[in-house]
Amino acid sequence: MILASNNKGKIEEVKKIFQGYEVYSLKDKDIDIDVVEDENTFEGNATKKAKEIYAITGEETIADDSGLCINCLNGFPGVLTHRFLGDDATDRMRNEYLINEVNKHKDRSAQFICDIVYYDGVKTVVGEGIINGSIAKECRGNNGFGFDEIFELPNGLTLAELSTEEKNNISARSKALKVLKKKLKS
Repeated sequence: MILASNNKGKIEEVKKIFQGYEVYSLKDKDIDIDVVEDENTFEGNATKKAKEIYAITGEETIADDSGLCINCLNGFPGVLTHRFLGDDATDRMRNEYLINEVNKHKDRSAQFICDIVYYDGVKTVVGEGIINGSIAKECRGNNGFGFDEIFELPNGLTLAELSTEEKNNISARSKALKVLKKKLKS
């Protein structure tokens, strides 16, 4: 099946977690497209990506959309997680912006949500994973990508301070993939 993503970190993570399935990236299939994520839910964006890539390839496709939902910011950035500062912003720029915004509040709690959608031209299957934590007071850790360096787990470590194996055992994407695998096997 094809993973509808160009994000190297995400591709590696999915291939490690979704063992037992042959997973190809868009690059593996010589597809150079970025599907516009303009839906108002994670599931909506993931479904749109899966269906658009399937329409191009005719092959089973999985796609995800994930994001950080910060309680004191009324769920922001949510589905805008990767784009809220524009296409040219770096992960570090987004992370520092969010830390500064959260520092204005007492509540630092947040959720990381991931919806993964499988589409084969007929059926759509959805897996969702959620992890709870908080926003760190500073960027910490060198492992991972995106918001890993600011998403602090209840044990006090950020996702970026975990090993890849530790992160893959607890991440929202891991949880979503496990739910999806179970649904696909039933």
